[in-house]
Amino acid sequence: MSNSGAGVFRRFVDAVYWTGAVLACVALVLVSAVIPWAVYTRYILNSAASWPEPMAVLLTVAITFIGSANCYRHRIHMNMTVGTDLLPPLLRRASLFLSEILMGVIALFMIVWGLKLVQTTWDNSVDEFPWLSVGVTYLPIVVSGAMMLLFVVERLTIGPPPRDGSDAHVPVE
Repeated sequence: MSNSGAGVFRRFVDAVYWTGAVLACVALVLVSAVIPWAVYTRYILNSAASWPEPMAVLLTVAITFIGSANCYRHRIHMNMTVGTDLLPPLLRRASLFLSEILMGVIALFMIVWGLKLVQTTWDNSVDEFPWLSVGVTYLPIVVSGAMMLLFVVERLTIGPPPRDGSDAHVPVE
């Protein structure tokens, strides 16, 4: 990939990453508002609202899937490196390559089977939210899989994103 092509691709991946980060943060803020409301209605008003708990669960699913994809991009997810750290450099690079390929396979699995799950459940509605399709609640699986696949392609083609907090864009000549 040319340097300018790599720069455009990196900016696109950065935009996907930051969009996911904003969505996950908004979902976290909403969970932080919904749970106190549930406590207030249950213990202060003595009339528990039926929607906060399922809403918190749906938001937590979004936080988990989108957040895990973003964590994967920067390798800040939970991982075990004891075995690979003991390998010689060539085998370490080979194991990292293999792990990226396996993550790509997992991402494809999430996309394909997640889409099937979304399609299968699309005509069902969530009890507490009759206007909300159950299929929509499974979309974070598909979105997360697509994000992870994009991040795998990024790593394998132009390398991991910069870690030092400087400009995350590949310089364009």
